[in-house]
Amino acid sequence: MAVLLIVHHTPSPATQELLDAVVRGASDPEITGVEVRRRAALAATASDLLEADGVVLGTPANIGYMSGALKHFFDQVYYVCGDDTRKLPYGAYVHGNQGVEGAVKAIGAIASGMGWEQVAAPVEVMGAPDRAALEACWELGATVAAGLSD
Repeated sequence: MAVLLIVHHTPSPATQELLDAVVRGASDPEITGVEVRRRAALAATASDLLEADGVVLGTPANIGYMSGALKHFFDQVYYVCGDDTRKLPYGAYVHGNQGVEGAVKAIGAIASGMGWEQVAAPVEVMGAPDRAALEACWELGATVAAGLSD
């Protein structure tokens, strides 16, 4: 069975709504053969990543950058996982009340440096998540999971 790892930093009700939507999409009953694993960014390990066949990253944008928790995850896995995760399919969602562009750019740069392959456009959410934002997160989860499906 393929493993989709969702690494997230979820410090607010808004980011929780987005995470829940991603999980619902990834867990859609029409997608078979995929186990969805959620790990808080501060708890996710290199072992979690090495067991994954795909990853979704979720973070708030703090002062225009990804959360320290998600950066900590990247710092822990970057050299440890090295070439072992090259071509790993990934997607990301970012929530902010001001700009999210810096966070999206930083995630893309690090993922690119790890050799990962972006399989869905990043979901950028400003302010309170609306229906469109939740649907986009559902689609993100479903897209990454479906790519790993039987």
